[in-house]
Amino acid sequence: MCGIVAYIGYREACPIIIKGLRRLEYRGYDSAGIALLNGALNVYKKKGKVKELETFIAEKDTHATIGMGHTRWATHGEPNDTNAHPHYSTSERIAIIHNGIIENYAALKTHLQQQGHVFHSETDTEVFVNLIEEIQKQNQCTLEEAVRLALHEVVGAYAIVVLSRDEPNQLIAARKGSPLVIGIGQDEFFLASDATPIIEYTSDVVYVNDHEIAVIRNGKLDIRTREDIQQTPYIQKLELELDSIEKGGYEHFMLKEIFEQPKSILDSMRGRLELEAGHLNMGGIRSYEQKFVNAQRIIIVACGTSWHAGLVAEYLLEDLARIPVEVEYASEFRYRNPIITERDIVIAISQSGETADTLAAIELAKSKGATIFGICNVVGSSIARATDAGAYTHAGPEIGVASTKAFTAQVTVLTLLAMIVGHKRGTLSEPKLRELMVELSNIPTKVEQALALNTEIEQISEIFKDATNFLYLGRGYNFPVALEGALKLKEISYIHAEGYPAAEMKHGPIALIDENMPVVVIATKDSSYEKVVSNIQEVKARKGRIIAITTEGDTVIPQMAEFVIEVPATSEVLMPLVSVIPLQLLSYHIAVLRGCNVDQPRNLAKSVTVE
Repeated sequence: MCGIVAYIGYREACPIIIKGLRRLEYRGYDSAGIALLNGALNVYKKKGKVKELETFIAEKDTHATIGMGHTRWATHGEPNDTNAHPHYSTSERIAIIHNGIIENYAALKTHLQQQGHVFHSETDTEVFVNLIEEIQKQNQCTLEEAVRLALHEVVGAYAIVVLSRDEPNQLIAARKGSPLVIGIGQDEFFLASDATPIIEYTSDVVYVNDHEIAVIRNGKLDIRTREDIQQTPYIQKLELELDSIEKGGYEHFMLKEIFEQPKSILDSMRGRLELEAGHLNMGGIRSYEQKFVNAQRIIIVACGTSWHAGLVAEYLLEDLARIPVEVEYASEFRYRNPIITERDIVIAISQSGETADTLAAIELAKSKGATIFGICNVVGSSIARATDAGAYTHAGPEIGVASTKAFTAQVTVLTLLAMIVGHKRGTLSEPKLRELMVELSNIPTKVEQALALNTEIEQISEIFKDATNFLYLGRGYNFPVALEGALKLKEISYIHAEGYPAAEMKHGPIALIDENMPVVVIATKDSSYEKVVSNIQEVKARKGRIIAITTEGDTVIPQMAEFVIEVPATSEVLMPLVSVIPLQLLSYHIAVLRGCNVDQPRNLAKSVTVE
């Protein structure tokens, strides 16, 4: 969850690290800190956002050409100055930054206290750095060897960077289960949790693999396994532009990313939907097409917004490809001893490609012989490397913590997948396939039309910004959209909201409806339309305040709903790509009007890399 960044080279390290921390702040913003090595090993850290750290170090000596920084999402220990990273060892000779969780920290801490180590924080990370110091003391070895031996004793997930005042001019880093990328410049190196702090300096990167240790010393990069077997670094070119991680004139990253969706959806289809040739192409499944055709079942594992995209995929794959589908929370899947066979396909969905629970679910499914197909946005991420095959969404960087364009990009890729598999299985006819291809090609334009409703939605938001509860209702393909709309509102405005299948309202939630309850109903023209009209009547009879998302030209629902937001008509199977747009804008504007930090909502982080 946390963001780590480090630099070693010929430039001043502090400005590079601080800028990198600002770009990584979406990963955690409870506290921030920096360690700089220039003869002395100085650690400065502060509760709050990176700007608080910048103010704190303004009068400090920050001259150094080697250093590391950290922005924290709290796991062990509350957010405060003491628990912020970096952490010193007892002697203050060694400092560490850490993303992850050490599960056996309590036992290690007891042992280290018996050896005379003194702890100041509540964190597992301080245990880690003292373990390294104790091992180095007991074995009279180098820092590199001490780190290697320590990694054999810790249980859990980590990406770490370590500095020592006794062995200057070197950075040591390692990872297991948490992302770490190394940027290679001319006589300089950059380390970070993702590529965003690196791209303005170099496009050459190495993604560190699990159980690898990277040592940068004397201008050289040496990567070895935990067993001390030397590895040849695989250098990749970043496909990332600097302007893609800037706000570009928008007030918030979230609003920018909402308005980027016509492009991100198009990019998700690019090279895959060849309309003139009447052909669909997804390179990631080419070698596994027959596996999909013969699959007895598809299991989708994901968390949060990606789980909602998986629910849409359940409708798509069962409808178009006629394959049974189960959608699982990755966090539950791994603990309930699921029945998995070699004929099953497991689709893992994650924006970051680093979601810890989803990675654990992948490992479990692989151990049972299932074929694993990954869908993620970040090139070189852990899920991309752990799966048998997969597809990138090509949505571009998503900085806002609340996912928007990631959701529609995931649904676009899953729609293409369902269409390809359905056609190969003979359950999706050629005429129907062609019809869907034409309609899918028009979705970016229809999303633009939905975005044009922004001012209208902002006006509605003004009316409901002080509500304490919201109910979201949808049926069929729009039920997952109702769940996603409720999640967005909860995440960024802190208003309690629930999403339900519209028919389930009568089985309990209807008791909540009164004249103060806003009810958002996704009521587009589809096979469930008449039923949804009846559900709206039931809400109206109880004086609920109805905000209806309808298809353009609808004349029935406007007579019942207090507020109507019209979206362009499209195929029922593609409607989630359009109907979700007003819900994203509604949550955004309500949060802004309530004075909430839209891009960095409280208690959340973008990438959940701990369980």
